[in-house]
Amino acid sequence: MIHVRLEPEAKDIELHRIKTVLGLLNRLELRPTMALVVRDGCLLTPDRRLYNEDRVLVRTVTSAG
Repeated sequence: MIHVRLEPEAKDIELHRIKTVLGLLNRLELRPTMALVVRDGCLLTPDRRLYNEDRVLVRTVTSAG
């Protein structure tokens, strides 16, 4: 189970059977260019592996302009 904190919504969710950051973003219906994923203060790329009991922050980003 992966523990996910969604920002700026300030919502916590738990997801099962997620293996990579890209899989996480797909489950959340986000493209890699739409969000930053952070684990233990480190920015993760879409190919990075996620492990059981990981806690990650998913911060959606927008560009204006």
